[in-house]
Amino acid sequence: HGEAGLIILGLDPSLTSTGWGLIRAEGNRLAHLANGQIKTAASAPLAARLVTLAEALEALIAEHHPQAAAAEEVFVNQNPASTLKLSHARGVALMCAARSGLEVGEYAPTLVKKAVVGTGGASKDQVHAMVSRLLPGAKIAGPDATDALAVAITHAHHLASAMKGVR
Repeated sequence: HGEAGLIILGLDPSLTSTGWGLIRAEGNRLAHLANGQIKTAASAPLAARLVTLAEALEALIAEHHPQAAAAEEVFVNQNPASTLKLSHARGVALMCAARSGLEVGEYAPTLVKKAVVGTGGASKDQVHAMVSRLLPGAKIAGPDATDALAVAITHAHHLASAMKGVR
């Protein structure tokens, strides 16, 4: 990668609206490249929604050529049906990244908050504020995209720390 830095794709998978964010990391310097949301129609059958998600992610990866990817670990909530839908979307996201040859870092939501804000108990608003501060000028598509950028930032920090240990 050399001087160009590492392009990291952050993913916040969901069947309704998968957030994605692309950043370039050079050591501790971060730059925003792009972000957005991939939405699927609630009226469509599950399999068709997964295909929509996969095709959009594959196109995104083909267009931007990230060298690394990261996603939040699945958050099990009170509703088993929601957890199951989230797991399907997450499986597709991880598969698309892996099929493109990307290693995927996975981080617990509290770890993402700690990396970005400094505390694992940070609110969504605090995460959004810090992401906006760390990536000045970024027009963020929505909360899913904020979370995706936050997980990409977490991965960048993790990789920078790992590199320091190597040298």
